[in-house]
Amino acid sequence: MADLSYPYFYLYKDVSGQWRWNIRARNHKVIADSSESYVNKTDALHGIELVKNASNVYDSTTEKWV
Repeated sequence: MADLSYPYFYLYKDVSGQWRWNIRARNHKVIADSSESYVNKTDALHGIELVKNASNVYDSTTEKWV
């Protein structure tokens, strides 16, 4: 997992074949997850975008809150 910024989103299929995501810290431990599963990958990606847009994250590469 080279060149990741932290925290990062991890998108995956669960055992029932539906899409889920979680947010992982620098130590790769889950710090948040989707509370539901998604039939369509695009819906899961939309959920990730909603979380990204609702949160302030410090970008250490630009040294700014985004």
